[in-house]
Amino acid sequence: MSGFAASCLLLFFDHLRSRDSNAMSVTDLPAINACLNGCCTIFLMLGFIAIKRGAVKTHQKCMIAALILSALFLTSYLIYHFQVGSVPYPHRDWTRPIYFAILIPHIILAAVNVPFIAALVYRALKGEFDRHRRLARWVWPSWVFVSLTGAIIYLMLYG
Repeated sequence: MSGFAASCLLLFFDHLRSRDSNAMSVTDLPAINACLNGCCTIFLMLGFIAIKRGAVKTHQKCMIAALILSALFLTSYLIYHFQVGSVPYPHRDWTRPIYFAILIPHIILAAVNVPFIAALVYRALKGEFDRHRRLARWVWPSWVFVSLTGAIIYLMLYG
């Protein structure tokens, strides 16, 4: 799976270097971000299923893929917002309060999650699996929520 992620990363940078009129631009990044979030959610779910089945190596690969996708997302997200700035919600209808009800906890949990995900990875790398497991019970659902709502926010904002 890490080979797949590396291939996607190389393809991404090849697009950035392209000088064609069809080259990727900063306006393509929100769609890429949504895809990265959606794929991250899938790998988080697959990792959860794998560890429940006792497939430790599969769990590790899925979680590494989720971590890479999250890091790529964060990089792409920051590039986009440094270039474009804040994007206001375009609708003034019944969806507006729903959008903010999703967006606000998404932003808070996304910011709070970063050091906890780092601690989770650290515990796994150190072989402290009891501590890793206890922390994962709190971090994993939050990480799934953030990645899933990231894709939903994209759909509401751009879809």
